[in-house]
Amino acid sequence: MPETIRPLHTLATPSTAPPDPRSYGVGARFSLHPMTTDFVPVILDALTAADASALEVVTDDVSTFVQGTESDVLTYLRDVIAAAAATGVHTVAHVLLSRGCPGEVACELRDGDPYAPTDLPALAPTGLRAAAHWSLYPLDDGDAATGRGDHMAAIYAVIERAKERGTFTRSEHFATRLDGDLADVLTTVGEGWLAAGRVVRHVTSHATISLNSPSPAAGA
Repeated sequence: MPETIRPLHTLATPSTAPPDPRSYGVGARFSLHPMTTDFVPVILDALTAADASALEVVTDDVSTFVQGTESDVLTYLRDVIAAAAATGVHTVAHVLLSRGCPGEVACELRDGDPYAPTDLPALAPTGLRAAAHWSLYPLDDGDAATGRGDHMAAIYAVIERAKERGTFTRSEHFATRLDGDLADVLTTVGEGWLAAGRVVRHVTSHATISLNSPSPAAGA
């Protein structure tokens, strides 16, 4: 473990004009799991409740793919998950965010410094309490010249930011526990994704988000 943790702002690096989300591989894949026998209308109604006009959205029998700017993707996720949870049923969403690589079919990225927006617009509160297990994966092992990996520096820095935001609850095995309004939880996840993206080109992040759980939140 590093002796020091770099503050979030020190991870930022200057960049030129933002790349096209498609060429830079910015997007998400997510699945909704409403715990009800009437799960089909809950899922379908939630998918249509959010504005997808600025996004490419493709749903199959496993998950939904979303591509667009980071802000538009996160806003869409907030609205879809909130719409499902607003029914009152226990709802779980599995969210995978990725940027910096179009995928396994083609991964031809431009040369140069990693890019990420410096600010993520605040997501409007939903009034829905969410709990999440969140993991961040900067897909780079740091300084190739020395062979020493430094990918944990970005992870530790965004965890510190989660503590500042007030959504950090505790560290778990392989994940960080977040609690708060759904919008605050997603903002924390998005901030970490983008902060790491300023120093590492290919960054993925995964969150399992639970709302309306009938189980008490132990230690939350």
